[in-house]
Amino acid sequence: MPRSLNSWSRRACNPLWVVAALAANACSGAPSFDAAPFRQTQGDARSKRGPATTTPIKHIVFIIQENRSFNNLFMGFPNATTASFGYDSHGNRVRVRPRDLWSKWDPGHNSQDFFLACDGKGKLPGTKCTMDGFENEKSEPNAPLNLPFSYVPQSEIAPYWTLARDYVLADHMFASNLDGSFIAHQYGIAAYASRAVDYPVGTWGCEGGKSDTVTTLTKARKIGASITACFSNPTIASEADAAGVSWRFYADSIYGTGGFWSAYQANEPIYDGPDWKNDVVNPPSQFLTDVAKGQLAAITWITPIWANSDHPVGAKGGPAWIASLVNAIGTSKFWKSTAVFIMWDDWGGWFDPVKPIYKDYDGLGFRVPLLIVSPYARKGSVTHEQYETASILRFEEDDFGLGQLAKADARANDPANDPATFDFTQKPRKFKKITGSKPASFWMQLERTPSQRPADDGLGD
Repeated sequence: MPRSLNSWSRRACNPLWVVAALAANACSGAPSFDAAPFRQTQGDARSKRGPATTTPIKHIVFIIQENRSFNNLFMGFPNATTASFGYDSHGNRVRVRPRDLWSKWDPGHNSQDFFLACDGKGKLPGTKCTMDGFENEKSEPNAPLNLPFSYVPQSEIAPYWTLARDYVLADHMFASNLDGSFIAHQYGIAAYASRAVDYPVGTWGCEGGKSDTVTTLTKARKIGASITACFSNPTIASEADAAGVSWRFYADSIYGTGGFWSAYQANEPIYDGPDWKNDVVNPPSQFLTDVAKGQLAAITWITPIWANSDHPVGAKGGPAWIASLVNAIGTSKFWKSTAVFIMWDDWGGWFDPVKPIYKDYDGLGFRVPLLIVSPYARKGSVTHEQYETASILRFEEDDFGLGQLAKADARANDPANDPATFDFTQKPRKFKKITGSKPASFWMQLERTPSQRPADDGLGD
């Protein structure tokens, strides 16, 4: 698809070169009720200093999987807050039943599904969740009754439980946004999405030009005006470039089965600049090859193809994929200087018993899993510290001396400060391989197979 013909006008509005927040908002086309995004600049010296860090961590790897609530993947995990039953909107107790990771049914998970599941009783929709409306989320016509009240059997996701037992599992990790994957992945790079909500009409980024739009969410949590699904917001990548910090974003081609999760396609300064060719890398298995060759950027994102994503409807490869990624890092020369954050981008419609805390019009969303893997991570620790998607960005910012990008990362807790997560005074732990991984050649072959993404069910990705 053609790039936008208005590329120059968007570049002229790049907030990296526009200091005033109001000017940045005008460029993005977003409503003006919120002052975000903003940056806390630290002077020109930052760009000359190079990649010095505040901890022993010199490499941060952020792996983003798809559409699982915490309770869905870790129900019954020791010392974690989970529930074997919930309540529907009529007050009936509903048992949470086992369902395969590759379930052929996909619960709804857009903003309206959030409000329905939350069943908010506050002044604004969803400000005071009672967590008793999950059965009201949209699902396919033939979906089982109470589909969202499901959990994945431990035997199907053994690598995740192994990682949780050996490292850190965060059981109060929430999505920074309240809806689905398009917005979630923008929060994963920018802690902000120009107040957009739900999914674009057309492609998920700048390749569609002005014809691809996405709606916004008002301060009253109502659907607002539409804007182009191509943003000019500053990102971790743009700050890293300015600071001399290397980065890579590994993803499927934007025309592949996981390409809609390639977040920088919706960021004009990256998409229409040299970084798109140099630092956005396809396919995701190239990460395994690069690490084996002794190449690892200071900041790395990895998103999967559909088959490895953990998304419902046929995606079976996630646990082995994650085991392969972690093993590649753990057996490399980078292990002693790396922290790996593995999170699932949104709740995917699955039941969770923990109420999200109302922060603003867009968050927090429902609880999602977060695994933290590092030679400095506490062994077998379940941390109850409140985290959100932007907490991983905050860790990156604080570690490399970058400024905050928006309200979400400014408010987010940094895991580096959590004694239940990291101990940077300890001797780096030796790595123990995770069972269930597969060689790089397996993933490369899988990425070459025909599309495995199912037809769009209208419920979102």
